[in-house]
Amino acid sequence: MDTYLIPRISRLSLNVWRRNWDVFFKTYQVNFLPPFIEPVLYLLAIGFGLGMYVGEINGIPYVNYIAPALLAISIMNASFFECTYSSYVRMYYQKTFDAMIATPLSLDDVITGELLWGATRSLIYSSVMLLVLILFGVVDLPLSLLIIPFSFLAGLLFACIAMCFTAITPGIDALNYPAFLFITPMFLFSGTFFPLEVLPQTVQVIAVTLLPLTQLVIITRSLTLSSLSPLFFYSLLWIIMVTALCFILSLRLMRRRLIV
Repeated sequence: MDTYLIPRISRLSLNVWRRNWDVFFKTYQVNFLPPFIEPVLYLLAIGFGLGMYVGEINGIPYVNYIAPALLAISIMNASFFECTYSSYVRMYYQKTFDAMIATPLSLDDVITGELLWGATRSLIYSSVMLLVLILFGVVDLPLSLLIIPFSFLAGLLFACIAMCFTAITPGIDALNYPAFLFITPMFLFSGTFFPLEVLPQTVQVIAVTLLPLTQLVIITRSLTLSSLSPLFFYSLLWIIMVTALCFILSLRLMRRRLIV
């Protein structure tokens, strides 16, 4: 039973993070391909291709407009899918969690290490993608470099959200539901490829108050365009508060699932 409220986290959680780090870099050739190739495809097909017809949005060339959204999407996908499908495989099929809990590691250490790794994966992917965007000349320097430390915080947000889904899903196939019903709508309606202002007022309010990706896009677009949005500090505070809430919630849900 879940009999304690305060997380039991120690520095041992870094061992879990290190374990995932080592596994990641054993296949680094494959793992580093997506963040290199994905922005190139999007920039060529949508930024420069479709952008020829769109022209500018609010005085910003379309390719520059979608570049920060690509970064935000990369941050979201890297940590979310790492802490859903990958974490579920380690938990249920590989029994990695069971093996680690049999050591001096607590369950909270294991889950915290997983969350930190999900955030680190977002940092790695966004850093690689940012390099590609810099080479294309579609982001402003040096302010865009702040996206690198920010991506860890934003990645932690989606890692915590993902772990909540992992804790309650009855089977790995059920993870398709949050992927299709949560991630895909945000991909389309978070101010990524067109301004929120073109949507109905109700949808705008929902996007700004409830959708995590909207907050990421606001911040990444502010940094890459060197123009702070009026919602910049609201979005930053929103991310910090929701990350803290979801972190605690993910630990409690995983305890209920794994502790008998």
